[in-house]
Amino acid sequence: MRKANKWIRMIQIGFTYIGTVVGAGFASGQEIFHFITRYGDKSLFIIPLCMLLLIVSGDKVMSLSRQIQAYSYHEFNYYLFGKKIGRWVNGMTFFMLVCITGVMLAGVGALFQQFFGGAYQLSILAALVFVYLVTARGMEALVTVNMIVVPVMIFFNILIGLKTFLHAGPVTYTALNHTAGWAVSPFLYASFNITLAFAVLVPLGREADDRSVIRGGAVIAGIGLGLLLFLSNYTLSLHLNEITGKEIPMSIIVKKFGFILYALFNLVILGEILTTLIGNVFGLTRQMTSMLPSIKEKTVIFILLVLCCAISQFGFSNLVHRLYPVFGLISVISFFMLFIKKT
Repeated sequence: MRKANKWIRMIQIGFTYIGTVVGAGFASGQEIFHFITRYGDKSLFIIPLCMLLLIVSGDKVMSLSRQIQAYSYHEFNYYLFGKKIGRWVNGMTFFMLVCITGVMLAGVGALFQQFFGGAYQLSILAALVFVYLVTARGMEALVTVNMIVVPVMIFFNILIGLKTFLHAGPVTYTALNHTAGWAVSPFLYASFNITLAFAVLVPLGREADDRSVIRGGAVIAGIGLGLLLFLSNYTLSLHLNEITGKEIPMSIIVKKFGFILYALFNLVILGEILTTLIGNVFGLTRQMTSMLPSIKEKTVIFILLVLCCAISQFGFSNLVHRLYPVFGLISVISFFMLFIKKT
């Protein structure tokens, strides 16, 4: 990253940030529906707020990390909360990231099962090998994968947005019942995503050349995520009655555009799952090696992947959903703690 020119470094940071935030929940439309689309016309206020919060908080995380030279989110949480509370926060974050990574691995298997009618275990094994090979090569490999996946993802979302607009035209944004509290939604969305992104943003900020590169990368990420949120929200809002209560809302919409686009949609979801998987394992590896420096990094990666693979077999999704409220509270506190610390 240091040898590239300034604009390229900004793009690398921006795309890696985007790739870390957009996981399966984002690509499937479920996350966007829950935090944004269901609020109808209020979504047009929520999206710019989300964009601004992700820019400011992303810049803050990376700048603080560079300032204190945090190797992983382990040291970063110690800085935010102090060692006593930070140790508890790190434990919860570690557990959540491991569970989410395991569930995402199961998602890879489910994706292949749904599209090809099989290859559940084989696809999980292939994903494990790919994640190991990328993570073992460090930050540069993580950045390279995101530089490939993120532009494809943005292009696909623009394509779907344009196709939807040409087919259906402008949309009337309709709110569902019981949608009070929309003003809190952007803060919950930003805090949850930024806290999970600590795993990648902290080492990313540490290795950045200077503050202007970090700020530029955060702005690029915010604009990119804002564009993706707007396009997805527009598409989902047009099909609100069809997608309400569905697990993969976007899949129902894309199926209407034919097999080729549907196949591309599944590839995009796979790419987004893989970028998040790599980011999570990379961050977890950084935490473990900072705590246990005597263990080789590749050994840590292998142990983590075996653990996540075990979770993918038995399914921890219910456990993760039960932990979401607790982790959501930690995320909100972490989000506000960011702005107490000075850069």
